Amino acid sequence: MTTLTVTILVLLHVSFAPSLAAQLPGNHDTNDKSSSLLPPVATNGQPFPWIHMRLPETVSPIHYDLLVHPNLTSLDFTGAVQIQLQVFEDTSTIILHSKELQIAKAELLAPEGPGPLQVLEYPAFHQLALVSDVLLVRGGTYKVRLEFSANLSDSFHGFYKSSYRTTTGEVRFMASTQFEATSARAAFPCFDEPAFKANFTIQIRREARHIALSNMPKVKTVELPGGVLEDHFDTSVRMSTYLVAFIVSDFQSVSKTTSHGVKISVYAVPDKINQTDFALNAAVRLLDFYDDYFDIPYPLPKQDLAAIPDFQSGAMENWGLTTYREAGLLFDPNKSSASDKLGITMVIAHELAHQVSGTNLCWFINQMLCQNIQYLQTVFHILLWKCFEAMEVDSLSSSHPVSSQVDTPTQIQEMFDDVSYDKGACILNMLRDFLTPEAFKIGIVRYLRRYSYQNTVNSHLWESLTNGRLKDDGFCSQEKKWYSGDQLDVRAIMDTWTLQEGFPLVTVEVRGRQVRLSQERYLKTDDPSQTHGFLWQVPLTYITSSSSTVHRFLLKTRTDVLYLPEEVEWVKFNVDMSGYYMVHYEGEGWRSLTSLLLTNHRALSSNDRASLINNAFQLVSVGKVGLDTALDLSLYLSKETDIMPVTQGLGELVPLYKLMEKRDMEGLENQMKGYIVELFRGLIDRQTWSDEGSVSQRVLRSYLLLFGSVRNHPPCVATATHLFNKWRASDGNMSLPSDVSLAVFAIGARDPEGWDFLFEKYRHSQHTSVKSRIKSALSISPLQHKLMEQSLAGEVMKTQDLPHVVISVSRNPKGYKLAWDFLRHNWHTLVKKFDLGSHSISGMVTGVTNQYSTREMLDEVRGFFDSLSEETGSGLRCIQQTYESIEENIRWMDQHLPQLKAWLDRQAQGARTETRGHEDL
Repeated sequence: MTTLTVTILVLLHVSFAPSLAAQLPGNHDTNDKSSSLLPPVATNGQPFPWIHMRLPETVSPIHYDLLVHPNLTSLDFTGAVQIQLQVFEDTSTIILHSKELQIAKAELLAPEGPGPLQVLEYPAFHQLALVSDVLLVRGGTYKVRLEFSANLSDSFHGFYKSSYRTTTGEVRFMASTQFEATSARAAFPCFDEPAFKANFTIQIRREARHIALSNMPKVKTVELPGGVLEDHFDTSVRMSTYLVAFIVSDFQSVSKTTSHGVKISVYAVPDKINQTDFALNAAVRLLDFYDDYFDIPYPLPKQDLAAIPDFQSGAMENWGLTTYREAGLLFDPNKSSASDKLGITMVIAHELAHQVSGTNLCWFINQMLCQNIQYLQTVFHILLWKCFEAMEVDSLSSSHPVSSQVDTPTQIQEMFDDVSYDKGACILNMLRDFLTPEAFKIGIVRYLRRYSYQNTVNSHLWESLTNGRLKDDGFCSQEKKWYSGDQLDVRAIMDTWTLQEGFPLVTVEVRGRQVRLSQERYLKTDDPSQTHGFLWQVPLTYITSSSSTVHRFLLKTRTDVLYLPEEVEWVKFNVDMSGYYMVHYEGEGWRSLTSLLLTNHRALSSNDRASLINNAFQLVSVGKVGLDTALDLSLYLSKETDIMPVTQGLGELVPLYKLMEKRDMEGLENQMKGYIVELFRGLIDRQTWSDEGSVSQRVLRSYLLLFGSVRNHPPCVATATHLFNKWRASDGNMSLPSDVSLAVFAIGARDPEGWDFLFEKYRHSQHTSVKSRIKSALSISPLQHKLMEQSLAGEVMKTQDLPHVVISVSRNPKGYKLAWDFLRHNWHTLVKKFDLGSHSISGMVTGVTNQYSTREMLDEVRGFFDSLSEETGSGLRCIQQTYESIEENIRWMDQHLPQLKAWLDRQAQGARTETRGHEDL
């Protein structure tokens, strides 16, 4: 098999369109595992004429004429596809994809007339073989036509059914598509690999009460016998099958036109169309920004955004018809929170960036966006969260390079994970900082213009970015900031970040003016041999107590030395954590930085403070830093007010008591909880129960008041209880501040009457943001056992929300066993609904188990997953990650619990001594 590159860096599809395509480029490798299997046998018992999972390159599609007719009463569909082919090698067999489609007819359309094609099916690889009596000659073009039918899928991929309930209680059905990564084959026979780009002309039949949408604008509607209407859509540009989209529904829409003449429309169910204005205005402004920034016109005449009632992922970048969860598109200014506003904007920005960039450079584009839209500037640090999340997975032995070999559709699905996307974003940000933003932009624009509508490889991007620094662009002098000597080689640098897994731990030791540097792989393992053989080219940045100027040094070897102009009190590496690496400060380094935070924490940026918190606690896990050192550093948080370090502090401290919850250590657990609440008590108590302030202030308020309420901080519980009682007395009609309503609902859901009242409000609400907060409150309640079965049934709570519900239930000390039992008892149903390898499945596997900390639970988890077959998931990467995480939790608890208890005892004793001292005064 050849390499699949699912990465923010290049994602190998450049037709000014979205992310995945051409990630399976090149000829078939002789190492293709499928080639060693026994010859495949078709469903009719005949030999199947192809043994590889990847399609042959003997023919390639040029154009698809696709007709689809869904029946929203019988919930099935029929269709026909005519594919024009170009032949590259003489052949009498055409291999293409089809999954769970009934093929009624297949014929070759030759000049002398149509002729039948023999159809052989091999379901294991989702392949069809069309065998012709006529030799297809190299250099020729031919057409094949297939008629097919299938049921609308019960899952969230392929051509699937979705439903919603109106305000009057009527259930209505619609049909929508989700083809990424390998599900176009479940909707029509096709060459379902990204490199097989073609043009598409689509026709959709429907009833008069429905509308049809597709990638391109509708050019005409033809009335057929029986009152059926047939919509004809314009021919698309060349694109991959996973970007094809069509919808049949009773949606309504609102529209505007950008300053560049592109019609933007937002579609939603009729009862929620009044929640689309914010998305419409954001989309218009975003697309105009992208057009102006890149000076590359959006290539289509329209862009539709559709809110789908049932949708597994957050959104999908189908070209010209982006699709979203309702929560990712619908906004009510009277009901939605600051977090909702931020989330919707960023999701739309991401999907529209796909439309413009042609590669998955979406985070870079979003970063430019944050600097130009006022209310996003205060949360510009969101990438830092993504980097921490990616590092958590990338620190395990089961991690993978950003560019990795894959063999199956399941493995392709697994590549859409935190490493591929979030790590890709982080190393792209590092490269941008390395080259300078100006040079990076020049290189990206050059790349997009040169390779539009083509398949690319990673080296094309690296070459464009290297050339972005040539003298004629005016940036050659910037290179001296980093590196002197040979000409800068972006490819050599970035290959060390994309072709090997993991990331470096840079150790810094300051001796006078001399700074000794070394690098090794950061890996949470008790087998040090697994850290050998890794070397990165690391673009280091640092500031010192004597200079706030950002200094730079490219670390290309395992060890090196740099010299400071003078001796300093402290040095901080990885400024603003723009680099994808951790830093360990030997000698007095950590003590100096801790002292700085305790005395003048604002001498460092909020991102620098957050990164120090993260690095200190993560280095405890690998034995580089003592737990006392990390906890001593955390003491400064009592003075912290910025969102990034506060949330990172909670993110490092809360999991410690979560591990104890799984070991029934109530005394130490409560001691740890008490320390955290006391650490943030002043900041929590200063929060108002309102929607006032900047976006970052409002998001932080939501976070803190929810934490205080869940942790039973008396002022929070009292206020939340009072507000909930008033809200319930008004039958839910009283207006609650949106930003604090989750904390209010969480307290209200603690007793059976409150839980039932909230569930009924969830059942009848048409406000997506309100339903989302009620769902979260219900799932963290001690009464949450009712919720998972409700979500699986999908009648009131959507099954799309089940992964979130299961993970939330597992976080409750009374629910973690319930969540685990639910996951394993419903495993086969879940993998059929959500698809093996999907982010939903991996999220549930790791989310439910990653706080287990006993050998007994590890044995139970291993026993279940080891009992699975390969077809039902035994080889999933998330299972290996789960084993590693639980092993790491067990090691951490066994090694550090005595230190933790002793440190907390000292803190408690110190607090008592201080209290007595105040009393004496």
